[in-house]
Amino acid sequence: MSNPATTSAYPTHRIATPERDGELLVSPSFVEGRFDSRAVDCPFVFTVDGRRGMTYVGWDGVGYQTALAWQQADGSWQHDRIILARDPQHPHRRYNAALTSIVRDNDLWSDGELVAIDGWYYATYHAYPGAGYEAGPGVIGFLRSRDLVTWEDTGSVLQAGDGAEWEQGGLYKSWLMVVDGIFHLFYNAKDRDEFGSTQVPPVWIEQTGLATSADLVSWTRDSANPVLRVGGPGDMDERFASDPCVLRDGEQWVMFYFGLAADGHAREGYATSPDLRSWCKSSDLLLDVGAAGSLDDVHAHKPAVVHWDGRLEHYYCAVGSQAPVVAGESTRAERRGIARAVSGGATAV
Repeated sequence: MSNPATTSAYPTHRIATPERDGELLVSPSFVEGRFDSRAVDCPFVFTVDGRRGMTYVGWDGVGYQTALAWQQADGSWQHDRIILARDPQHPHRRYNAALTSIVRDNDLWSDGELVAIDGWYYATYHAYPGAGYEAGPGVIGFLRSRDLVTWEDTGSVLQAGDGAEWEQGGLYKSWLMVVDGIFHLFYNAKDRDEFGSTQVPPVWIEQTGLATSADLVSWTRDSANPVLRVGGPGDMDERFASDPCVLRDGEQWVMFYFGLAADGHAREGYATSPDLRSWCKSSDLLLDVGAAGSLDDVHAHKPAVVHWDGRLEHYYCAVGSQAPVVAGESTRAERRGIARAVSGGATAV
């Protein structure tokens, strides 16, 4: 199953970020007992009141929790605190609490300023029902905060069972935005709850859908769902078309996303749309996996894009093979952290 339109005429050079830092900006600690002892994942970058921030997810062998970091004067990132911890008393966040986006300015060429609505910042999260790595069909919920530190539930919860066949396996990472006063939620979902399979590539299919709401309570899944479908045999997104980051470039919307190919590697591409519903993929890659031995030689995926200091900065989850690292009773044969790629110079807006 593939989209009717497969080639975008959008000029890729406008959003190309060919220069990679070559090192992780945020790394797993491999310290037993820390929230990030096994991996860090899912960056979201933004600006608020002149400060540059990032939320990201840590995994400790039990589940996900979400942290906040601030960029320092030297460009490094300093962990501030966990802002969304798992909660044994919560109906959905007993084991996992992965905040993945906060409503921000939609303009691709802005500095990603967060948008406060009646004094509140609104965010989206996903959570899985079981302990372990993404165990069970995930749900998507919504949060609000006045200070980005203390978050409370708001709105309803989207569940796989309420959706169509393509999303019955669970809901994954999502992107929340406001367009013309309406909340738009782009979300990743899979058709089967088969995470325990060791097959490469995985046996399930992931695609991207859209839901809209005026109040975060009553949601309407779009009739065109999944709005971004997997590609055909041999395409970079043959198995997954996942983890949308959606921003506006003039009259066009650009969706940064990652695809998983039959070779088991995740790479990043993009699609464009005039209306947020009809998406046209580009045949160009934005980020390929790195050379053997590099920090992203396994996966380069899960985009977060912002325009700072006259250039695009493309944050992503980099997964690289490495010598085994022991953390408590766990041995990790990969390093999963947050990396960055940037445009070659000042970008024209």
